[in-house]
Amino acid sequence: MLKVGILNITSYSGMELIRILDSHPEVEVTQVTGRSQAGKMLDDVFPFYNGKLKINENLKEDTDLIFSALPHKASAEIIGQYVNNDIPVIDFSADFRLPLDIYEKIYDVKHPYPSLIDKFIYGLPEKNKEKIKISKFVANPGCFPTCATIPLLPLNNITNIIIDAKTGISGAGRSQNINHSFSEISDNISAYSIEGHRHEPEIENNINNNVYLTTQLSSITRGIFSSIYFQSQDEIDLEKYKNYFNDTPFVNVCSDPPKVKEVRGTNNCNIFIQKLPKKSSINNYRIISVIDNLVKGAAGQAVQNMNIMFNFEETLGLNNMALYP
Repeated sequence: MLKVGILNITSYSGMELIRILDSHPEVEVTQVTGRSQAGKMLDDVFPFYNGKLKINENLKEDTDLIFSALPHKASAEIIGQYVNNDIPVIDFSADFRLPLDIYEKIYDVKHPYPSLIDKFIYGLPEKNKEKIKISKFVANPGCFPTCATIPLLPLNNITNIIIDAKTGISGAGRSQNINHSFSEISDNISAYSIEGHRHEPEIENNINNNVYLTTQLSSITRGIFSSIYFQSQDEIDLEKYKNYFNDTPFVNVCSDPPKVKEVRGTNNCNIFIQKLPKKSSINNYRIISVIDNLVKGAAGQAVQNMNIMFNFEETLGLNNMALYP
């Protein structure tokens, strides 16, 4: 059994991670941390958990793999020691996803371990599966970049990419922010970070192209719904586009626009692509893409990366049906 430690179990992504790993046949979660709940038993804090684990302040190094669900900078400050000791790490934060200059500009912090950035592989399996196979250190992608990058991977020579993305409130994390309270969120949709969302440069880095990203907070609990518009000088072969994803077990190109509930609780990314009526000499297209931000956008993708790193079946522990209704 693979012995796993989780940093920051009390985050939404940390809790989703242990939910998935609890039924994984090759993994045993042996250690967890949670800064505000250290010293307590995990099942006392979260009664849905059936096991017996104590929440510690730190992880011991007798683990085969560490997942870090800590926020940016805090994650690098802690996992740097494990990376230096050659313990495999999958990091949920943005600390190792981007080149140093872009990271420090976007997140407005000094990176605590800049020399380690090049050790990490960007953990989008649909893009970097072969590199992930031989890596010990993986930077798990952000949720918006996952939902936007995957459907754009097969496309070349496209321009004017506009991404309109709506996320569930769980994407904001566990917070006492008044703007995230039930009264503010319920029956509401609001745009945020319109001066430039932190995930925009990550998407651009993934596809080597400029994008315009508008993110909106909706009143659903989990899920991302992205409408992506772009122009192409050449007409896209939609059958060839669909075939691009033949060997990607969690990507489905659908004949009808997908809904968030179709992927809730799953590691799937469901995609719909269509050519829009021609109003100019340029070919205009629209893609609708949906994921569960806590699964394919965080914990599920991390488990997918773990499976690839340790030569397990890629879908192991992740072949569950959507939570519906």
